[in-house]
Amino acid sequence: MSPFPALLPDEPVDSVAHLIQTALTPVFMLSGIGTLLNLFNTRLARVSDHIEKATETLDQANSATQRRRLRQHLKHLHRRTLLLDAAILLGAIGGASACGAAFVLFLGSLRDSAVAWWLVLMFGVALTCTVGALGMFLCDSLVAWHGLRMTTSWMRLPKPKN
Repeated sequence: MSPFPALLPDEPVDSVAHLIQTALTPVFMLSGIGTLLNLFNTRLARVSDHIEKATETLDQANSATQRRRLRQHLKHLHRRTLLLDAAILLGAIGGASACGAAFVLFLGSLRDSAVAWWLVLMFGVALTCTVGALGMFLCDSLVAWHGLRMTTSWMRLPKPKN
């Protein structure tokens, strides 16, 4: 008999270990989603900087050809911002759902009630939104790679005279 019976559960070690593993899964997922959101926001900031630079260059453009190329480049960058906005939105929803799943696990362990339906719903939304965010990020990468090939000729344009 233990001097602290309330601290030592009567359940087998396997079921306690399973409970801990289950409770940590949403936390690890949330950490990964946070890293992804940081990456998406950094990338969006870089695209925003490119938009500002292209807009300034467009204001100083001398030829119609240069203005046309800059407008195409700005359209391309606008598409990228939309994709990154969608990735950030889906990632945020996924993160909130992962938090919700961890909260439901916490409530379930406190109340000893059946929360399986809520847990499946929250974790399912977290997974679905995270996959969607990664899909949007892949689309942004494809658009960026395509734009890199398209803007190579734009980068060779003569600089405007001041």
